Amino acid sequence: MQWSKLHFLFGDQQWALFIMGSMIVPTSIFWLFNALLMMADSTGKPSFITRYRIQVDKNNPVDPEKLRQAVKTVLWNQVFLSVPMVLLAYLLLCQRGDPCSLELPIFHWVLLEVGLCGLLEEVLFYYSHRLFHHPAIYKRIHKIHHEWTAPVGIISLYCHPLEHVLSNMLPVLVGPLMLGSHMVTLSLWFTVALLVTTVSHCGYHLPLLPSPEFHDFHHLKFNQCYGVLGVLDRLHGTDSVFRKTKAYERHLLLLSLTPLTESIPDTPKKSQ
Repeated sequence: MQWSKLHFLFGDQQWALFIMGSMIVPTSIFWLFNALLMMADSTGKPSFITRYRIQVDKNNPVDPEKLRQAVKTVLWNQVFLSVPMVLLAYLLLCQRGDPCSLELPIFHWVLLEVGLCGLLEEVLFYYSHRLFHHPAIYKRIHKIHHEWTAPVGIISLYCHPLEHVLSNMLPVLVGPLMLGSHMVTLSLWFTVALLVTTVSHCGYHLPLLPSPEFHDFHHLKFNQCYGVLGVLDRLHGTDSVFRKTKAYERHLLLLSLTPLTESIPDTPKKSQ
């Protein structure tokens, strides 16, 4: 079994195995996906991606200097904040058991844990995100993230260090810590979380991928659509404007190759 071989290979260095599974693997997938998106943002190719742009007049092409600054900030957040927090999570998980146990969790339990982690993230991200939009906090912290009114994938983690800790990392870590999750569950959950937030910010409504219309609208309007799943936005009425727009009509899983900006076009502006 491959897991047994990998477990034996790392021997007593279980913390290194934990870092590889919970940090290196998800982060590598994050950067590979974003490399493709950044190529599309910078060159306009491949057209299979760029034809699905949500805000058709923005980032075409993306400002290279602004993009470089975003990449530097994301790398800093990951190296100097994410890594220490994941190591701290390892120490906390070790207090409850062996997060790198040779015995793997059953598949159905992994799916259940990932689902519970997603629900916990929705609650913690929604309220922390709304907190960062408070006027007393927004200008000093969250405004950095909102420099991009038309987001691109990499800016999913482009933010102030305090926001990265409290609104990006903690909502994702709390679930596994509460559940005492195995490293393979963390690896899957962190990968899913990174891919979902990248898709939410990517600026393209691509076929067969989750709709990014919800969060794209948040960057456009600032005071709508704070959550990930939209459940709490509906409960608190913070999606009321969004639900009256064409973006809401397009907020669905695209099952064809026709861009939704074509099949559900914007309402023509009235001539003066």
